[in-house]
Order: sequence, then C-alpha cells, then structure tokens
Amino acid sequence: MIRAIEPRDVEAILEIQAASPEIAQWTTRDYARVAHGEMTGWVAEERGRVAGFLIARQVVGDLEILNFAVRPDSRRCGTGTALLREAIDWGRSVRADRALLEVRTSNLAALQFYERRDFQAMGRRTRYYTAPVEDALVLTLRLS
Repeated sequence: MIRAIEPRDVEAILEIQAASPEIAQWTTRDYARVAHGEMTGWVAEERGRVAGFLIARQVVGDLEILNFAVRPDSRRCGTGTALLREAIDWGRSVRADRALLEVRTSNLAALQFYERRDFQAMGRRTRYYTAPVEDALVLTLRLS
C-alpha cells in the first residue's frame, strides 16, 4: 500500500535511511517537514510496517525526486517500483515535463533500477555528495 507520509512514519523512515548510507542523510526535522506538507512524500507499507519512502517536490516544470530508499529486506520485491510509479503519476498530475534526480556514481543498483525505467543520464555534479565525497549523476525521465 502506498500512502502519503504522516508524522508517525518519521522514525521508520530514519531507520531505513540508517540502513541506506548511499542516500541523502536527512534529519528528523527534514522528514517532519515532509509529513507536515512542505514537500510531497509517500511511504510503502507492507504488513503494517514502512518498507520504503520517496520524497519529491515540484520545481517549475520538473518533478524533483529528493530522497528515496527501501528497507533492505524489501528490496527487489516491487516496493521501489511502486513508490516511483506513485511519484511519476503525481508529477504528471501536476503537469511536470520531466522527473529529475541525482544518484551517487558508485550506486550501481540504483543506476540499474533507473535505467530499467528509462531514465537517462543528463549530467554530472562533481563532488556533490559528502561522507564520502563523490560525484552525482543527474538522471532524467520525460513525463510529457
């Protein structure tokens, strides 16, 4: 089940983030802002627990995916695909022209995931990530 992030989800999202060092490491306050509507976000709930989350926002004509992770024991089961589909459907509903995101150059699993969903590399952001310092690939998907 995919649903909007609620304040009660923040602790579970932080647990998923802790198990996903390759994603952006946000604070409790950042996720609370999402839960209170400052950004758009969804969780995938499986058997009564949060299995994954995706946070996005609309910036001009773009759907920008800001943070996205799935609990390690729920990966490769369709959870990430369902979350991404929800975000893309939302992006189309707000008339975004494209989806846009950054991913660590070393995150081969994520790069393969996005490639299978027709995302294309459109650029590189040098030294974009810290801990460790690493470049980001900018990926995009046409929505219109």
